[in-house]
Amino acid sequence: MLRNIDPILSPELLYALRAMGHGDEIALVDSNFPAESIGPSCIRADGSTNSQILKAVLTLMPLDTFVSAPAHCMQVVDDPQAVPDAVKDFQVIINETADEPRDIQSLERFAFYERAAKAFAVVQTGERRLYGNIILTKGVIK
Repeated sequence: MLRNIDPILSPELLYALRAMGHGDEIALVDSNFPAESIGPSCIRADGSTNSQILKAVLTLMPLDTFVSAPAHCMQVVDDPQAVPDAVKDFQVIINETADEPRDIQSLERFAFYERAAKAFAVVQTGERRLYGNIILTKGVIK
């Protein structure tokens, strides 16, 4: 146990967050996402939701302020303008927790998969809400 670090963050996740550099990305994905087969190492957080992990991650990791969109979600298939409940929740968490809140941008489903495949790490949670996925770009600590 460590002080001032949310215990929901596993040693593997803490290692990944610390090892990431400016501009690296981390994907927080739901329980339906093909996390184990997509490419980067998969960190399991089955007992948590993406909202819980997102909030904990943002207490330690700044979002990138040098890019126009440091947070991306997956568009709803056949309804790209829809905003799933999970994404609405993620935006509230970013607004309340991030050093410099930014709006979440959406990516078409297969573009999201491609981006997640290039991420530093993928964290698969027990998130059951559909489209409960988000990719974050790490910023710098000023």
